[in-house]
Amino acid sequence: MLTVIVPTIFAGVYYGIIASDVYISESRFVVRSPQRQAPLGLGALLQGTGFSRSQDDTYSVHDFVLSRDALTELDKKLNIRDAYSSRQIDFINRFPGPSFWDASFEALHRYYRNHVAIEYDTVSSITVLKVRAYTADDSKKINDLLLNMGERLVNNLNDRSRQDLIKTADMEVNIAEEKIKNAAIGLASFRSAQSVVDPDRQSALQLQGVAKLQEERIATEAQLAQVMKVSPNNPQISSLRSRLDSVNKAIASETQKVVGKSGSLTAKAANFERLALDKGFAERQLAAAMVALESARSEAQRKQLYLERLVQPNLPDKSVEPRRFRSILTVFIFGLIAWGVVSLLVASIKEHVD
Repeated sequence: MLTVIVPTIFAGVYYGIIASDVYISESRFVVRSPQRQAPLGLGALLQGTGFSRSQDDTYSVHDFVLSRDALTELDKKLNIRDAYSSRQIDFINRFPGPSFWDASFEALHRYYRNHVAIEYDTVSSITVLKVRAYTADDSKKINDLLLNMGERLVNNLNDRSRQDLIKTADMEVNIAEEKIKNAAIGLASFRSAQSVVDPDRQSALQLQGVAKLQEERIATEAQLAQVMKVSPNNPQISSLRSRLDSVNKAIASETQKVVGKSGSLTAKAANFERLALDKGFAERQLAAAMVALESARSEAQRKQLYLERLVQPNLPDKSVEPRRFRSILTVFIFGLIAWGVVSLLVASIKEHVD
């Protein structure tokens, strides 16, 4: 009576008369990305169309669907607290259920997680979303809204990724522009302060003038030697010597401008080269940053993640749960098992007493 008949009668009354019909709406989706390589299976099929699976982001969608934020939005838009608290639902399945004194949001969240299930296939990356409700329309509406919120989450992740990508590239461009401005100002200030445009080119011009003066000195020395040989007392000798001295002084002066210790073009060339290298490096850095920015903008024009609905939420036309006959049969079988165990214990105790 206690282990078999009474529990079976209670189960028959509850599952046969009291227990409310449960409708389950099911949908299937996959989160994929065009940037990641996929393994074999469905991922390979998606990759063949230019996409691949995105497992980490799929888990993000799963966590959000079961989160308190999702429940808050569902309650705000669909008022699911009232839907699950309807008097048409039996007292055991109705929220807050047997613990009628606890109608807090945390209790509702625990109740919600018992009625929304996520099944994930790691091989195909397909997610199955099941929503249990006590009317067919409620189960479909909740499932559909959860999918919409999941798509919105993926879009928000895309927007954040695009903004971060462009923001970082734009910062690099600004830094490079600032560097090239500073380098250009430094080079211009050096040229203005030192009265030099390009020490290397100016040195080349100076050395060309020195070479001409040296040619002139050689010609003057040859002419002086010839005159002294032919006519030692020729009055041209003094003028030639004076001319030779002038040429030597001019050579020394021009050479000093190129290779002198201080104020020469050679001394100025080191600082000039450093400033010119800084400017050239800044120009190359700016060019690379501009290319990166254009690439970031091009990448930002594409969605990086997609939540693809493979199966839309269905509107169930028949309740799936509770499985009334199976539940009653299960209670009956467990009652028989309990009756057998108790009978063995009682027989053992009687035998021990005897």
